[in-house]
Amino acid sequence: MTTDPAYVAEQTGVVIAATMTQDPLEPLLIDARAATTTEAMGAVVTFEGVVRDHDGGREVANLSYTAHPSAGEVIAAVAKSVSTQHPETRLWTAHRTGELAIGELAFVVIAAAAHRKAAFDAAAELADRVKAEVPIWKEQELLEGGVQWVGLE
Repeated sequence: MTTDPAYVAEQTGVVIAATMTQDPLEPLLIDARAATTTEAMGAVVTFEGVVRDHDGGREVANLSYTAHPSAGEVIAAVAKSVSTQHPETRLWTAHRTGELAIGELAFVVIAAAAHRKAAFDAAAELADRVKAEVPIWKEQELLEGGVQWVGLE
């Protein structure tokens, strides 16, 4: 097992951003990755949640995400909690709201760390917890007609 230099720990344990936005996420990716990585980070894991054309065996024409007014505070708190549990990482996340087309990015997580296991573990936990805890609802227009709401449980 290798011990990292002290400056690695000085660069980690931070949330670079945790954002809810109506703006497209694609233009944010280059700057987000640059802000999240440093020369000490040997692993960068990116999860891109893309709007797909089906859900639960049904074809989806398009969808819209709606968020509770507290969603911005909640996504920030979730990211901070994950950062506390994975202090060897740097985290960035954003979730989009509004109308999205098939193929557009709805959700992004970036985790950087000196080593890959830490980056993978933090990215997976942040993605899972945002989906489970942030009050976001998805309304899907189905190709067969009608709509389906997801996340109202």
